[in-house]
Order: sequence, then C-alpha cells, then structure tokens
Amino acid sequence: MRIEDMLPEGRPVNLSRRGMFAAAGAGLFLGLALPARRPAAQGSAAAALRHATKVGVYLRIAPDGVVHLQNPFVEGGQGIDSAIAQIVAEELDADPARFSVTCAPAGEDFRVMQGGNARFTGGSFSVRSSFAHFRTLGATARAMLVEAASARLAVPAGTLATEPGRVVHAATGRALAYGELAEAAAALAPPANVPLKDPAGFRLIGRPQPRLDVRARSTGKVTYAIDVKVDGMLLAAVVHAPRAGAQPAAVTNEAALRALPGVHSVHRLPGAVAVVADSWWRAKKAADQAQIAWAALQGPVMAEDFSPAAMLDRLKAAAGTPGNTAEEAGDLRAALAGAARVIEAEYDAPYLAHAQMEPASATARFNADGSLDVWVPNQAPDFFRASAARAAQLEPEKVRIHSPPLGGFFGRHFAYGPANAHPQAILLAKATGRPVKVIWSREEEFARDAYRPLSFATFRAGLDAAGEIVAFQAAGYGEGPIARHFGAARLGNPPVDGSVMEGLTGKPYRFAAKRVEFVPVPHPPGVNLGFWRSVGHSMNDFFFESFLDEIAAAANRDPFALRMGLLAHSERHCALLQAAADLSGGWRRGPFTAADGTRRARGVAMASPFGSEVATIAEVSVHEGEVVVHDLWVAIDPGRAVNPRTIEEQVQSAAAIGLSSALMEAIGFERGEVTTRNFDTYQVLRRDRMPRVHTRIVESDAPMGGVGEPGTPGVPPAVANAVFALTGQRLRSMPFDRTRLSGA
Repeated sequence: MRIEDMLPEGRPVNLSRRGMFAAAGAGLFLGLALPARRPAAQGSAAAALRHATKVGVYLRIAPDGVVHLQNPFVEGGQGIDSAIAQIVAEELDADPARFSVTCAPAGEDFRVMQGGNARFTGGSFSVRSSFAHFRTLGATARAMLVEAASARLAVPAGTLATEPGRVVHAATGRALAYGELAEAAAALAPPANVPLKDPAGFRLIGRPQPRLDVRARSTGKVTYAIDVKVDGMLLAAVVHAPRAGAQPAAVTNEAALRALPGVHSVHRLPGAVAVVADSWWRAKKAADQAQIAWAALQGPVMAEDFSPAAMLDRLKAAAGTPGNTAEEAGDLRAALAGAARVIEAEYDAPYLAHAQMEPASATARFNADGSLDVWVPNQAPDFFRASAARAAQLEPEKVRIHSPPLGGFFGRHFAYGPANAHPQAILLAKATGRPVKVIWSREEEFARDAYRPLSFATFRAGLDAAGEIVAFQAAGYGEGPIARHFGAARLGNPPVDGSVMEGLTGKPYRFAAKRVEFVPVPHPPGVNLGFWRSVGHSMNDFFFESFLDEIAAAANRDPFALRMGLLAHSERHCALLQAAADLSGGWRRGPFTAADGTRRARGVAMASPFGSEVATIAEVSVHEGEVVVHDLWVAIDPGRAVNPRTIEEQVQSAAAIGLSSALMEAIGFERGEVTTRNFDTYQVLRRDRMPRVHTRIVESDAPMGGVGEPGTPGVPPAVANAVFALTGQRLRSMPFDRTRLSGA
C-alpha cells in the first residue's frame, strides 16, 4: 500500500522530501522561541507566572497523602521529576519522597517557560526557567490547605503552621494531614501573591535529596515508549533509503513478504518501507528480506560522493571568507598589524550521533470517537501534538500525546522531520485500521539520527614582544540545527547561528582587540542536523580552549596563569578556576611521575554553557599510543544549586559523554550512505576507560544556570591540553583516537 493513496481525493501529491514529510506532519516545531544563552527579562513577573496559581491543574493530594504532580518537563534520566518535586515540596511543606510525578499532557497550562508561552525540555533550561513558577505553585497550594484547615478547626489561619504533610494548630495540639484537607482545599479559589519562603529557611532546596525513580529504573519497572502495549496492536519494522532523500519506487517481492509467518502488510512510506506484523521480530526479519527499488522521485537525494572528508574540505575552502560579526571589541586589524608575532590554527570535529540506548519508537491508536493517542519519546509535547495532528489530518485537540520517560536524550527527541517514528506509526495505524507500534532497529536509529554537525573553526592571535595577547580572532564555519530548522528569522541581524558559534562567543576572557565571525556553509539536505549535549559548546570549547593553550605555549607562559590573567576582571571566574585547582590538590602541569610510575600531565579548560560556569582539569598518560585519562576535576558554578546530589551526578554523566566524544565518537559516510550503524563501528566510551570524576559546586550570586550539559564541553580541551603537556603533540581534530600518540 502506498501512503499517497490515503490522501484525500483531489489533494495534490508532493513527493519531494520536504513535501512528503510535511504531509506526514514531521516538521520541526517552527513556533519555538529558543532560549538565549542566559535567561533574559521576559516582561512582568505576573506574566512569567501566569500559570503558577493553577494548583488544580498541577497538583492532586490523595487521601493517603501522596502528592500527585504533573510535570511539564520530560524525565530522561536528568532528574527533573525529582527536582520539580523538591521545589514544590519546599514551599508546600511536604516530603518529596511522597510525590508521584508524571509528565503533563500537551496544553497551554503547562507552558511555564518564556513568560508562560513555551514548553520544552532542553538547553539545561528546565529548572532555571520554572524555579519561581513551582515555588509559587507550592506556596499557593500550602495557603489553600491552611485556609481549609482554618475552616475545619474554626481558628484563624494566622494561628496555624505547617509541618511536612500536615497543618498544625500549636495552641491546641491539633493537626490535620494534607490528605484530609485536600478535597476542601481544592474547592477554594487560589490566593494571589502568596509570600514565598526566605531562602535562608530552606530545608530542601540546596540540600542533597535522593532521586524518586532510582528503584523503578534499576529494577526495570519504568515503562519506556519501546515498552508500550496497546490492545490489538500490530508492530512494524522500517527500512530507510540507503541514501537520504530517495523514495521507495517498488517493493519487488512484496507478495512473498506478505506470505511470511505473522506478516500483516507491507507499506511504502516517505523515504522508507515498513513491514507490519504480529511481532516486531517477524516484522524485522521480513523487512530484512525486502527487495526495494529506490528512486529519486522528486527532491534532493544525498550525493553518492558525499563523505565527512568532502564536507570538511568544503568548510576549509571557506577559510578566510569574511563572515558575520558575532562579537567584536577594539581595532583588530591595527592590533594584528602591530603584533610582534601572529599564531594561527585550524580545528575540526566530526558528525556525532546521539547513540541512545532506546532506538526510536512510537505507538499510534485511532479511537472510535475520532481521536488519536500517540505514545512517543519527546522533549516538547505541544509540538509533537501539532506534528501528529498534521500527520493524522486531525485538529490538535483530537490528539493526545503520551510522553514516557526518555531512553535517550540531549536533543534526540525534537521533531526533526525524518528523525522521528511517530509519523510512520500514525500513517500505518490509519492504513491498517489497527494500533501500530513502530520500532527502529539499532541500524536504522544510527542511519536516521539528527547528527551534531561536523564543525570547523579558525583562529589567529597577535602577541606583543612580551608575549601578551594584543589581538584575538576566531571564525566558525558551517550550519547548525538552528539555521537548518528555524531559518534566517532566528539568526538575528547580522545572521549568526548560535548553534554553530556558542563556545566561540560568550567566553569570559577579556581581549583588547577581538573579532569572532560566523561564516555560513550549508550541509547537504540529506544530513539531518540536530542538537547534541551542550550543542555548539561541545566542539567549540575544545577549539577555543585548545587554541588558548597554543597561545600560552607560544608566549612561554603557564596555561593556568594565562587564564587567570585573562580573567583578572572577574572574581567569579578566578574563584572557580582556583576551586578546580584546589580540588585537584593544587595546579601542576607536568610532566610528572605518578605514584604508579606512569608519566602524566595535566590540562585545564574553562566553559560558560547554559548560564553556568565550569572549570575542568584533566590528568592523562599515554599507553600504547592512546590517551589514558585518570582523573577529571570539575568545578561548576550554577549560580544556585537546587539539589547538589543531582548536580554531581550530572557532572559525572556529562564528563563521560564529553570524554567519549573526544576520544572515539564519529559518524561515517561512504558513497552518501551512513556506515557507522551500530556500536561495533560507532565506538563509545568503555567502562575501563572512564576516569574518576571529582566535583565541586561553587555557588555564587549569579542567576541560576543549567546543570545537565555544562560538564561536557570542558573535558575534550582539558584532555587535549594535558596530552600536549605530556607529549608535545597538539590535537586539533576530534576524535583523538585517530591520532597515534608518542610516549612522554
């Protein structure tokens, strides 16, 4: 069956890649207003908190005292369910362990970001964007419980206090549990402008709290999207075109496939063929046997000569091209002309996959009342509802999006067009008249991920006769997910793609003359670009901080001391850098001989991602030509800490993925086809290569920053800088395992 046969009579069929996925409702959420690097003022406080008093929408306290909370954000292992429960419990005066948290459905009431107008899980933005909202929600609910207790006990509300889970009248010793008061409290009008606690009196916020879901996750009780079961459902496996953009012209052995045990039907989808069966394994085995004629029916198809090397050549060919100004200070041209010495370098980083444990999946069910239920891992329920509605040709109000916990994260689950399974599930459910769950194989997941872009940057620095930096120039080349999916309207004037440039811009160092430029160079449309953990910082901080070490070497200066000098204007950054040094037992670059007899050295790097500041020190040795990382010391300043335990966990996790990307990860293409399609060829960090990670949280009076991603970008440059200190070899390209290192 051809999907275009299902379109309404008379509707034109557009078989271009863009047109087909638009018809399938798989376009990115074009209405999303991306957050700035730091939260900006967003109108009045009242506007920002316009949903914060809708207690009945968010909270339900059961008679047994369990607090049921609907969370606008999606849990993906980052601990957001626990964090939101902790914030609400602080102001509600409740025990966070008594919370049961679920992901809220799509709907305006749950748009708690950007003045109450947006909702997504990403950018390390969840807690910092909703902190005031959930404090207000908890305080409002507490006030309503106190008012209900006042009526029940016939005493003034001012004579009542709360203890975790109950309202207390100290004068008479009487107390009422929240569960006893919940029904009466829910009938009250939420008060306006309730007072919030003085932070000095916090008993939960700022203190380590255990995660709510540890036992369920560790015992396999969490239901992920891939685990969803619906009565009467069929299961589908898909085969995507070897080269993105090609379409299935025919399945030449379709009759034979349909005759296989358990097979229900075979379908041609945009850019793919699906086999539907009574089990996924039977569907997968049949799909493996499909003989498909692929054709460029309409629209672009990935060129046969495309490869990462060819793309890098395109980026390098643009070197020296005047770009759009991203940052500028002083007279760079005059400063470079007067410099006693000019040093230059080029850096690059590869395409990366998310390599998530849970491959893409989705379940779709059309109901007798004309509505649609979709179970799909996602980071933005409202936008997935809109996407699903387009695919189903329904009004959004007819679509319910169920958002299970994520088995993969950090930008994988936005609506990146062909990187999603939910349009396929919807189209197949409509075609078969049955609920359908689509599961991508591991190979299809790698082949149709939304990749971190291959990246390239150039640097130039001018030094005076004393080795001081008098000029600094950097340029980032390429295209990022913002430019690809949001277009020029999101890039500003002059156009600058933040997903290409962050980490090259926003650095805290002060240079007398500086210019940072963005040079747009598009990737082929067949390469789907996406956000990745710490986005542009994940490669650009490696570029920038490594080049800063090159400057230190050229000036014969210690790289730690060089950074301290460039940060002399910022007490916050100097204190953070010193905290990392203190955590490591005191800065020493090396080489030096460790207690086990190995020759080692250390490198240092800074990063300023997502409103937080991070300093990282790495200690490395070299064994059989490969870098061995023994320790990472990470000092993080998130402004204010909600749960120090979660911050430490997230720094460890971020350090692991940062090191994995630095040492070994890369997506490969040959003849326009993805070649790294499973973990045998797409290498990720093994347990035996994971170093010890030491974390120090340094709170400041700065606005609250994110914690999920900031620990990632400082790791690659700290390791690379340590390798140079040890071996004299400068690593300017990731992954490092491509370079065989000499001994110390």
